[in-house]
Amino acid sequence: MAYDPGAIDATLAAAVGDEPALIAELRLAFLESAHRAFAALEAAHDDEAWRVAASRLKGLAASFGAVRLMALAGLASEAPSSPDMLRKIARAIDRL
Repeated sequence: MAYDPGAIDATLAAAVGDEPALIAELRLAFLESAHRAFAALEAAHDDEAWRVAASRLKGLAASFGAVRLMALAGLASEAPSSPDMLRKIARAIDRL
């Protein structure tokens, strides 16, 4: 999976134009949402809750062009909960 550190900023710039302050604010909102979605994955009490949380994270990542995170969340949504997958997703969020 490719990682494009500028994808999120490019997606935001396409949506709001050349407004650095607004892009920074939206990026922060995305990161806060990604952390909340990750917390829902960590708190998932069964495989169905895990799949729902992973699907929500996938949708969030897709909305902001976070390709690697979207791909990992997609894989997670198709599999039972996994500590290894949690680590991979946490790393992907940290790299945003």
